[in-house]
Amino acid sequence: MLALHLNPQPCPNRRLQTRPPRPRHAVACDSGAGLSAGDKSPAPPPSAALGRIRRLVLTPDGRSKLNPTPDRDFYAFPRFVKHVDEGFLKELTKLYLERIPEGGDVFDLMSSWVSHLPEEVPYRRVVGHGLNAQELARNPRLESFFVKDLNREQELALESCSFDAVVCTVSVQYLQWPEKVFAEVLRVLKPGGVCIISFSDRMFYEKAIAAWRDGTTYSRTQLVVQYFQCVEGFTQPEVIRRLPRQESRSVLQSIASLLGYSRSDPFCAVVAYRNFKPI
Repeated sequence: MLALHLNPQPCPNRRLQTRPPRPRHAVACDSGAGLSAGDKSPAPPPSAALGRIRRLVLTPDGRSKLNPTPDRDFYAFPRFVKHVDEGFLKELTKLYLERIPEGGDVFDLMSSWVSHLPEEVPYRRVVGHGLNAQELARNPRLESFFVKDLNREQELALESCSFDAVVCTVSVQYLQWPEKVFAEVLRVLKPGGVCIISFSDRMFYEKAIAAWRDGTTYSRTQLVVQYFQCVEGFTQPEVIRRLPRQESRSVLQSIASLLGYSRSDPFCAVVAYRNFKPI
């Protein structure tokens, strides 16, 4: 893979959380809370503006979907499949290994039956969210999970400043109110906590928002960058693209690739931190 660093159920909204949530209006917390050993960078003082949505990124048309029925209906039945290829998943697990601290608290946003976290790394807890309870219950990495349609209600019933990492795998394209969801992500992250949004060019076309559906790999990447930038408190987003190597192929393989029958999924991720990036 070449590394270029450029700067799927629903059921009723049920929480399987064991801890009561804190009030969701306050974002600021102790600037040193939850920093893992070796994170020596000082955090800026709490600000009243932290978590404020600076501007809306999407237009009403950009939020629209070809299939306007509730997402809870679309995801009513579990899909125990992987939506990207093994090359993509290897790159994703490698990125998690590099960026998520061992022993940390991890929130898997818009998760499914597998989290793609490195198997050899222990975490203090992994909490999952999604739209199908059967898929989430089968995920071996989740300590707990809850089901919620974020296109109906964006608040997360989670404590503020409680996670070292928030990850979202090949699902960001379905969010109709990403600005509010990303503000919630910032709220639940500890200072110095990381958010990793990964995606490729696969999607449930009728359920992806128009701004994503009608875009290119570049415009989709810039869309996620803007989701981070529109919320006060995230560091400058880092874009990571790892493209499949161009290997020699037969004429038949080349034709199959052009027709979409044989190809590798491009790996894209956008990474940002709350307040500061730990050293």
